[in-house]
Amino acid sequence: MTEKQKIINIAVIAHVDAGKSTLVDAFLNQSGVFRANEDVADCVMDSDDIERERGITIYSKNCSIMHGDVKINIVDTPGHADFSSEVERIMKTVDTVILLVDSSEGPMPQTRFVLSKSLEQGLNPILFINKIDKKDARIDEVVDEVYELFMDLNANDEQLDFPILYGIARQGIAVRDPADAQGLSVEAGGSKIKHTPEGYAGLNITPLFDTIIEHCVPYPDLREEPLQLQVSTLGYDDYIGRLGIGRITQGTIKEGQTVAVAKEDGSIAQRKAGQVFVYRGLKRTAVSEAECGDIVVISGISDISIGETICDSKDPQPMEMIHIEEPTLSMNFMVNKSPFAGKVGKFVTSRHIRERLEKELEVNVGLMVEETDSTDCFKVSGRGELHLSILIENMRREGYELAVSKPEVIFRRDENGKKLEPVEEVVISVPDEYAGTVISKLNLRKGIMVQMNGENGYSKLEYHVPTRGLLGYRSEFINDTRGEGTMERRFLDFEPYKGEIGGRSNGSAIAIEEGVCTPYALFNIGERVQLFVDPGTKVYEGMIVGMNSRGEDMEVNPCKAKKVSNMRASGSDESVKLSPPRVFTLEEALEFIDDDELVEITPDDVRLRKKLLKEIERRRAGR
Repeated sequence: MTEKQKIINIAVIAHVDAGKSTLVDAFLNQSGVFRANEDVADCVMDSDDIERERGITIYSKNCSIMHGDVKINIVDTPGHADFSSEVERIMKTVDTVILLVDSSEGPMPQTRFVLSKSLEQGLNPILFINKIDKKDARIDEVVDEVYELFMDLNANDEQLDFPILYGIARQGIAVRDPADAQGLSVEAGGSKIKHTPEGYAGLNITPLFDTIIEHCVPYPDLREEPLQLQVSTLGYDDYIGRLGIGRITQGTIKEGQTVAVAKEDGSIAQRKAGQVFVYRGLKRTAVSEAECGDIVVISGISDISIGETICDSKDPQPMEMIHIEEPTLSMNFMVNKSPFAGKVGKFVTSRHIRERLEKELEVNVGLMVEETDSTDCFKVSGRGELHLSILIENMRREGYELAVSKPEVIFRRDENGKKLEPVEEVVISVPDEYAGTVISKLNLRKGIMVQMNGENGYSKLEYHVPTRGLLGYRSEFINDTRGEGTMERRFLDFEPYKGEIGGRSNGSAIAIEEGVCTPYALFNIGERVQLFVDPGTKVYEGMIVGMNSRGEDMEVNPCKAKKVSNMRASGSDESVKLSPPRVFTLEEALEFIDDDELVEITPDDVRLRKKLLKEIERRRAGR
């Protein structure tokens, strides 16, 4: 038998915005994946449109590089807590993780989550302190904080003996001693990674490559064992259909081989594998055979699902199913029944929505879809507001029309029947002048302060807050801190119900007829209402056109035209001046609505409306 190729699989894990995708860029640039004259975008692994627009990673992705005679498969993972189900699956496919920590921020809530998952899997991490060129870097303190985090998570002696590197991922630099990179600073607007093996200022990423080789033993030779390949991710190709992606734990797999698929219910199904692909750089390359240790892509098995094991057809040995933490938030997805329904969208019926949600369930394991009493409504549960809003945004861009309700927290009962609710750890950094307002608001939302520190004019607050209390708070937080505060969240646990939390303090301004908004009407309404619409906007009865300055709802007529008569006015008419309307993003709309309201989503518009459009129906329901 030929000598087995040396393979090491690594994942890059961190809190959001620590620089994971940027570090993977440096790996690819300095390993010769791109030509010297090739123009490469930043965060090249974030290929999804929404990922690029928002600057975040949503879906874990694979690539590979060669360092000497060792093939290193790299998995880039999301940092947001809402997409942590991606991280949970990936931990079973890698040999080690690179834990990225910002030299100024230190470990953040999501750092704890991703690290805990890697330690539970028995992995021995490599610590990379990133952005050491920051003016407010506190490298030694951050390293101490990471040690404390490891001990809090009950890391064993081997895991505590982790190697530490320091660097600037954006410039493709890694050093074993931070003094080696002193004097380097990022130029205004950020400096580009050099697309050469030389890196920057004579420094490069090679020390991190070397540490990976030193720290990890290449995958053992288990080619003679029966095949085991657990599917951790699903993909789709327009030409070859559904793809199963995962690491071959043992054995080998060939193109066209007959295999056994161990299903979630314990049954075994005989299937025929189609093409076999491995990663070379960013590209999938077809091979005739792949061996244990490598991350592969398998086509041809149309009913493969995440967590299932592709086994030897004669000696199937299933692996334990991947456990994913349950959803904490739900909302209703329903057919759009507004007067403007069907004018823009391509997919508008309950059958369309059902099929799209079923398709999403195949690849989005953190999602849950349940039937309701109505055939036009589906209860969709996820890991957070961002998790569900990304799904809605994708559906909107694909041409779907739908209406969604206010997000609701999923409650549980303990063994004694006591009501439990999800609680989150919230870490806030805010200028000292706004700290009082933030503390006051979080206390009203049943938050409990755990810790408060101050440094360089900023207060760092750590709170435990019910997820219920955080719904709709992000926009309020941004306004209260004039955009200068940061808020990071992580699911903590289910705790006893904290009691009632007050809702929105302002009522809605509701249109009483269908028509087109006029400047005259909006000018008169605008004295009492913060407007959500412009002159010329089409509205319908029951649509929300603004926010009342008082606590109750108010019916208004934004389509009222100025009466025209042949009597000359005593004064000259002045042109109407209106304040710019408040424009909602999808997330802001979901945060704003109340229990009796919906967000109407079409490919062109995001509108707010009452569940009951007629005023008389709302009055009857309010009795």
